[in-house]
Amino acid sequence: MTAIRIREAASLLGVSDDTVRRWIDQGLLRATKDASGRKAVVGRELAEFARNQAGSGPDPLGVGSSARNRFVGLVTRVVSDAVMSQVEMQCGPHRIVSLMSTEAVNELGLEPGSIGVAVVKATTVIVETPGGSE
Repeated sequence: MTAIRIREAASLLGVSDDTVRRWIDQGLLRATKDASGRKAVVGRELAEFARNQAGSGPDPLGVGSSARNRFVGLVTRVVSDAVMSQVEMQCGPHRIVSLMSTEAVNELGLEPGSIGVAVVKATTVIVETPGGSE
């Protein structure tokens, strides 16, 4: 059983420690004690809670797609040369970087402050785990 401390759970969910404590007090999350005797949340329960809480943001495209990894976000930076561009987006707590043609950037009207949907369709997704164990 993986026990995740309140601070780490808050960081993973993108909320404050106090929010996680309120969810525990409201009975939305169940607290246990970790090996050090500190309040923690069971990893499996936190994952289920996160999945249930994760409503997808409004998709301004309104298009059907087979891609399941869609991140609505704000374009924060565009660096272009004559042929290629680097577009950075902030999608919630995640920074997404895309390389595309400058022609595509111009056609889409991408500039800092515009809204976009980053669509990720990949056959390879690498999952890593933290180095040390507690």
